[in-house]
Amino acid sequence: MHLILASTSAYRRELLARFQLPFDVVRPEVDETPLAGEAAPQTAERLALAKASAVAAKHPDALVIGSDQVAYAGATRFGKPGTIDGAIAQLRQMRGQAIVFHTGVALVNGRTGAVQVEGVPTRVRVRDLTDDEIVRYVHAEHVLDCAGSAKSEGLGISLLDALSGDDPSALIGLPLIALARMLRTQGIALP
Repeated sequence: MHLILASTSAYRRELLARFQLPFDVVRPEVDETPLAGEAAPQTAERLALAKASAVAAKHPDALVIGSDQVAYAGATRFGKPGTIDGAIAQLRQMRGQAIVFHTGVALVNGRTGAVQVEGVPTRVRVRDLTDDEIVRYVHAEHVLDCAGSAKSEGLGISLLDALSGDDPSALIGLPLIALARMLRTQGIALP
């Protein structure tokens, strides 16, 4: 089957390429606003499914992958900062805290209508960063398009005391272990 990644994220595209399967990328047209009263994990999983479903509706002969990530601590969510000042403010708020990055992944089979959704949390403990460390970091690594203003796959790993989770690729934005399991149920041979 034709495989489509419903995302414009370069990070997700790079992760999916690890499977060495041909795939296309299609921008999903989805409102990513959280619903009133919706918990962060549910937002990530709902949006992952919404992205996959929106693209599958336009590509009914495809297997479509959607993913979304929400970073949070308690009721506070940490989205993409958009600006350097926003990234500095986020990292100041996150320093010394435990943050959960909940990544939802969905697979929609356009032919059969089969739907799979899974959430993969990664717990991150951010060091008690100084203001100087934060400023040096946001000027050293492009993080304006990253939830939580850090890239664990790059220099951002130096900001952490610890991280734990079942799938290291989930923190980057696409849980490959869960996705491989989903693809196998749809007849995709991996490896």
